[in-house]
Amino acid sequence: MRFLRINQIVKKLNEILTGYYHYYGITDNSRSLNSFYNVVWFRLFYWLNRRSQRKSYTKEGYKELMRQFPLARPHIYVSIYG
Repeated sequence: MRFLRINQIVKKLNEILTGYYHYYGITDNSRSLNSFYNVVWFRLFYWLNRRSQRKSYTKEGYKELMRQFPLARPHIYVSIYG
């Protein structure tokens, strides 16, 4: 997917993340979901910078890009206590 535009990459990634959160979003799993979100956020930065021979984004530029195209945040969908 590296050759796609950033809005298409984030759209597809958000679909995948939402499905992941629906499956694993149960009570007491928020720490793991947040950790997974952080790993995906940093891996996306890594792979976007591999699209050319020079760096595409600095950390500040990537943070600004993520404000325009945010990733889906983790959410708890099922409570096992009630």
